[in-house]
Amino acid sequence: MSKIVPHLWYTDKAEEAAAFYASLLPNSKVDSVTALPTDSPSGPAGSVKVVEFTLMGQPFMATSAGPLDPFNHAVSFMVQCDDQAEIDRLWAALSQGGQSEQCGWLKDRYGLCWQIAPTVLGKMMKDPDRARARRVAEAMLKMVKLDIAGLTKAYEGR
Repeated sequence: MSKIVPHLWYTDKAEEAAAFYASLLPNSKVDSVTALPTDSPSGPAGSVKVVEFTLMGQPFMATSAGPLDPFNHAVSFMVQCDDQAEIDRLWAALSQGGQSEQCGWLKDRYGLCWQIAPTVLGKMMKDPDRARARRVAEAMLKMVKLDIAGLTKAYEGR
C-alpha cells in the first residue's frame, strides 16, 4: 500500500465523485464507503462519509464532511493520455457540468481541477531544441482542450 494517499474534502457527494472518476479511468474502483460512527464538527454520527477509492492504481481517500476550503488550482490531477481519442473522451466526461479552462485544464462538476494532456507533451516541452519547445508552448497556450495534431504541427515547425 502507498504511504502517501491524497485526501479530498468534499462538501458533499464524495462517494458520487469517486464512483464517477472510477467509471472513467482504467484500473479504478471505489474500495469502500464508511460512515463516521461518532459525532464530529462536520455533523452527527453517520453523516460524514469516508470514501476509499483507487484511480489508475493510485489510492485516494475522500470525505463528504460539509464546507471547508474549496478545491483550487494549487492542486490538480494530471491524466497523461496516449492519444487524442482518450483526451476527447476524458475532456467530454470531466468537463460536463464543470468548466473548461486554458491549456488542458478543467474543473469538474465537483470543483476538482484536472489537467488532461497528451503523454507526448512532456517530451516536446523538454526538447533540447528550445525553438521547438517554444513553438509547442505557444501553441498550447492558445488551446483550451489540447490537440495532439496541433501540438505536433507546432513541434515540427509546420
